[in-house]
Amino acid sequence: MNGASAHSLFRKARDRAFSLGVRSSFESFGQRSHLSLPIQLEGMERTTVGNDVYLGPGCWLLTHGPTGRLEIGDGTSIAGYSVLSAAVEIRIGRSVLFARNVYVADHRHGFEQVGVPVLDQPIEDLRPIVIDDGAWLGQNVVILPGVTIGAGAVIGANSVVRDDVPARCIAVGSPARVVRELAPGEHAPTPLFR
Repeated sequence: MNGASAHSLFRKARDRAFSLGVRSSFESFGQRSHLSLPIQLEGMERTTVGNDVYLGPGCWLLTHGPTGRLEIGDGTSIAGYSVLSAAVEIRIGRSVLFARNVYVADHRHGFEQVGVPVLDQPIEDLRPIVIDDGAWLGQNVVILPGVTIGAGAVIGANSVVRDDVPARCIAVGSPARVVRELAPGEHAPTPLFR
């Protein structure tokens, strides 16, 4: 066994042990779900993770208590360095695919108080987010409060989504806009860059 193989086996064993060790911290944590280190977890008692979920290294899962809730459905894969920040509710369906660096927050920091640093202002614009089954979010996508991404929708890389995206539609840009609907049986183009 070469050094790279040994290192890979070590990482897998370490991540598996970590995943098993923290599973009781979650509201529920499904079978065969995997958390890759390093990862930041806050408020996991209000977070449910389905079966066969993968969370890549560098992710940050955060629920703002006591009202924030986060749900990640079966078979979802989040490549890494993504932020899921829930002050109300973020619901991610089954078999959703996140590329790297996706940011999803159902709130934003206030900034109206002159003379008060944004960091010290309360969060506001609290509206739930839903990302439905089979959706695909490209690299560096940002999902803003109140958005619903329909089943099988595709969000192009570097898009900022502030409005709902219907099922099986492709949306790109900043702000994201729907550019077309996928025909029955049609698959999204790969790779999708814009």
